[in-house]
Amino acid sequence: MSDIQDSASNRMKKSIANLQEELNAIRTGRASAAIFDKVRVNYYGTPTPLNQVSTISIPEARSVLIQPFDKTLISEIEKGIQTADLGLNPSNDGKVVRISIPALTADRRKELVKQAKNIAEQSRIAIRNIRRDANDELKKQEKNSEITEDQLKVFEEHIQKSTDNYIAEINKILEAKEKDILEG
Repeated sequence: MSDIQDSASNRMKKSIANLQEELNAIRTGRASAAIFDKVRVNYYGTPTPLNQVSTISIPEARSVLIQPFDKTLISEIEKGIQTADLGLNPSNDGKVVRISIPALTADRRKELVKQAKNIAEQSRIAIRNIRRDANDELKKQEKNSEITEDQLKVFEEHIQKSTDNYIAEINKILEAKEKDILEG
């Protein structure tokens, strides 16, 4: 039985990690290297993550400096950033790519908060689906007389408690990201 609980807990942890990764990709008013995590650059015909072909630094709160390991990649890095649809305009001086992070408008902030809420809701749904799968598995075990009805209730309560904790964690993460977006 603990296998089912452990499996559900591990899957829920992965959902939280995925949520944090997704939310990191949403830009706030401040520069962050994390917003470039999903940017892919055509590196000799292979889509490669930007952070594997360059160094990304944040010299100031609203600027990003991308220094490619190979200077011939500058135009590919610019293309990758533009196709990633981050709303950023890269410029280069032949050696590095500079990006100025514009201040977010009130409307854009509202859009980003809405996007963050949608991502958080998808995570909540994933957590609930994991709970459902675990409960279904437990009911099968009870039906096959592998566990008693009392054990089933205890295990279901434990899984529900885990679900509640993870959903509370999602809400806390979302609240922090909303604050970050609105204040940024």
